[in-house]
Amino acid sequence: MQPMTTGADVVRYADRRARLLAQLPAGAVAVLHTAPEVTRNADSEYLYRHDSYFYYLTGFTEPEAAVVLVAAHGDTPARAILFCREKNLEREIWEGFRYGPEAARAAFGFDEAHTIDALDERMAALLSNAPALYYALGGTLDTRVAGWLSAVRAKARTGVTAPAVAADLLPLLDDMRLLKDAHEQAIMQRAANISAQAHIRAMRAARAGVHEYELEAELLYEFRRNGAQAPAYNSIVAAGANACVLHYSANNAQSRDGDLVLIDAGCELDGYASDITRTFPVNGRFSAPQKRLYELVLAAQAAALKAIGPGLPYAGAHEAAVQVMAQGMLDLGLLSGTLDDVIAGKRYTQFYMHGTGHWLGMDVHDVGQYRDVTLADKPSRTLQAGMVVTVEPGIYVRPAAGVPEEYWNIGIRIEDDVLVTADGHTILSAAAPKTVDEIEQLMQQP
Repeated sequence: MQPMTTGADVVRYADRRARLLAQLPAGAVAVLHTAPEVTRNADSEYLYRHDSYFYYLTGFTEPEAAVVLVAAHGDTPARAILFCREKNLEREIWEGFRYGPEAARAAFGFDEAHTIDALDERMAALLSNAPALYYALGGTLDTRVAGWLSAVRAKARTGVTAPAVAADLLPLLDDMRLLKDAHEQAIMQRAANISAQAHIRAMRAARAGVHEYELEAELLYEFRRNGAQAPAYNSIVAAGANACVLHYSANNAQSRDGDLVLIDAGCELDGYASDITRTFPVNGRFSAPQKRLYELVLAAQAAALKAIGPGLPYAGAHEAAVQVMAQGMLDLGLLSGTLDDVIAGKRYTQFYMHGTGHWLGMDVHDVGQYRDVTLADKPSRTLQAGMVVTVEPGIYVRPAAGVPEEYWNIGIRIEDDVLVTADGHTILSAAAPKTVDEIEQLMQQP
């Protein structure tokens, strides 16, 4: 069956292309291609996932595709050109529906469409007398770009000139992607809701002796049964000491009575990621040391959330979390000295060694600068309505001399997806329980 696009979809992607074209010099050419298919082993391939930049401009999810944008020049209007696989009914028997150039042009609102095999020849023509070429510098197109430019320069005796400027296209798109419109926000809210329900399902399935992969299976089931296409990243399901490994991925250990389980997992829905972390006792009850550390991380997150809002610096959330975490480490005997010394010397990084968040969007670690690179001292970027960030303080206590043994091998992280709004922020992942009482009550339910 042919995938469906709506008039609103066509307008949305055409508007993004128009906004990008408006940033290019007159007559400039921009090119972007999607991700290739990747072989897993033998004749099996990894589940295909399009390139985020390409999808942002096109809405087109087939592999072997490229988009070329030509900025307006004089009386010549701007053009958006798609290159994609040819229509092939025989291959569709094996691999599923293909649009082909003409159907894709009509369905996705392009001015022209051609087969992907024609890209090299047509680029040489499109770049003739163009003042500038924009593409992902240093990426996989570098070799092909060199070939295109050589073909144009070969026409020099006929008066044809090659682009005098080659510039990076991605920073322009990064700034566009950083601000999510209402449509994107709605998808991200639904993705967060699905992921929150998956975390709830995993909490309810937990019991002493459960394997990490059993809880991972509960997450994956909830993702897919609600329409999410895939996990947004490899799920982390870490029981006991495994929670002190930040990017733990084995997910094959068996939990023990008294363990905490840290789950960092989120689904991808319609090209957008969610990213939620919850930590809970596998037997349904926090021990006293676990509760003390957990409530410290929760307090640090609360402080960070107060620093999220329009006009506030991005770095403010991390600074607020560090202030609370460092003081808590002193209060609990994990560190000694003064608060100023602990923060100035970054001694808190023994137990809290990562940032408090990141951008979230089409990619789980989404694009966009964290500092204002237009200013000499590169201060922290100012938050704006439409940005989405994660807020995820954590504490990871490995055995060490001088560290109270009651806290050894406890790893805790609490992470939410947060939309910056005109008057503050909205926690997209609020449906996932995170206070001690909420978690314990949920896990005691039959």
